[in-house]
Amino acid sequence: MRTVDWYNGKVRMIDQKLIPWSLEQVEFDSYQAVANAITDMTVRGAPAIGAAAAFGIALAAQQTPGTTASELIENLRPAAAYIRAARPTAVNLMWAVDRMMAIAQNEQASSADDIRALLLAEAQRIADDDVAINKRMGAYGAELISDGDTVLHHCNTGALATVDYGTALGVIRAAFEQGKKFHVLLDETRPRLQGARLSAWEMEQLGIPYDILPDTAAGYYMQKGEIKLCLVGADRVCSNGDFANKIGTYQVAIMAKEHGIPFYTVAPTSTVDLDLHSGADIPIEERDKAEVLAPYGHALVPPHFHARNPAFDVTPNRYLSGIVTECGIIRTPFVENLKAAVGERR
Repeated sequence: MRTVDWYNGKVRMIDQKLIPWSLEQVEFDSYQAVANAITDMTVRGAPAIGAAAAFGIALAAQQTPGTTASELIENLRPAAAYIRAARPTAVNLMWAVDRMMAIAQNEQASSADDIRALLLAEAQRIADDDVAINKRMGAYGAELISDGDTVLHHCNTGALATVDYGTALGVIRAAFEQGKKFHVLLDETRPRLQGARLSAWEMEQLGIPYDILPDTAAGYYMQKGEIKLCLVGADRVCSNGDFANKIGTYQVAIMAKEHGIPFYTVAPTSTVDLDLHSGADIPIEERDKAEVLAPYGHALVPPHFHARNPAFDVTPNRYLSGIVTECGIIRTPFVENLKAAVGERR
């Protein structure tokens, strides 16, 4: 079951707000509904968001009036802008929308219906490529895990964060499928608990040994010498290797550096934004304070209490041991090597 796909003329997704309590799929019949599903985190994870955005553009093309190519393209522009605004930090969303709009403006398409067919095929290609790319990253990254290791993971980067298989959890999955014996510690990842809800659920499905940790406990287990490797995902990687990921990643990176523990991010080259030169340029999404005060509707404190809720933080490249991509493991110098990897993808 893919996290996001095309089904009977609609965009179908796993509703990640319901996991681990239930596994349900929901269908969306408008690009606005797809964008809203990205915003409310029915679908989340940079690669999955990219695929959802691509299918959203394909859906808009199917439903948007226009008998000529130029009419359809003009009518698609508001849909593209609406979807791009759904979440500001994950670059895969913008990458997918831009890729789809470039296809729409292909001069070889002679009619609106040609464009509609091309867009649906391209969205499907983006989804299929994501699965293949994740498996390649998994194969490269699995070499980082040895028998007997304990691996720390933050947030959720598995099949649910992608179309299928996963990025950082895809590396863990690949190592497990190779027969390696190891243990995974999952930061719970407040305030939405992606680690406790989603990553633990995925480990249960795969049979990989794990424990959920309070976010504040990672340093304790590093100090005890239990953690041998840290693996995280990324929502945007700058040209210099600075990267944005789920809030709490930065502090994990600092503690890993203090304790001499290798720290890697796992991200496809579609998550690399060569136009941004450092993490200071990454827009950080601020979400509703209710997620902090009353996670999933369960009040922890009175609703008038003050709170802040940044969804991501930025980890400087100096804390990175490397970046696992579908082109291999990228190490310093990041500027040259990331540029080469993106060029190889293109």
